[in-house]
Amino acid sequence: MPDSATMLTNAPPLARFVLRADAETTIKAGAVYGLDLPLTINQGASKGERGKPGARVALKLGPDEFWLIVPEAEGAGVRALLDTALAGCVCALVDVSHRQVGFVLSGPDAATLLSSGCPLDFDLRAFPLGMATRSVFDKIEFMVWRMAQDVFRIEVARSFGPYFEAMIAEARHDLV
Repeated sequence: MPDSATMLTNAPPLARFVLRADAETTIKAGAVYGLDLPLTINQGASKGERGKPGARVALKLGPDEFWLIVPEAEGAGVRALLDTALAGCVCALVDVSHRQVGFVLSGPDAATLLSSGCPLDFDLRAFPLGMATRSVFDKIEFMVWRMAQDVFRIEVARSFGPYFEAMIAEARHDLV
């Protein structure tokens, strides 16, 4: 039977940026962003409380690809700081805020529910704290970041948000 403490909630309003940059530019971006960007692929780093002023998230999803996530109200300011600091650098900074929707899946059955539609192994030994990656859930591409033992942050294309919610609800029903 599924644990009723496991919940899927909407993430607070966020600004999201994809940064593509070499190692030297990454260091410069991290200094301006206020958080050292992770060096290892599939790792996440954060500073501050999620959704609160000053909060910062950085996820390294590829050799030169980072997701930078901040509270929505800070998005324009962060973008301006990064644009200024990275002027003249060979890089790309793209605002994907309106393309994505975020969720938080938390509780004792969170890993089991994710496993119902995703081929990844969410056991702590295979998917440890701080790990972040792209994969598929059912038929949709998604990004998943393990924030705590039973807490996952998920990003999907906005148009797939309701579908993702429905698939998690179906998986919860199937656990009964």
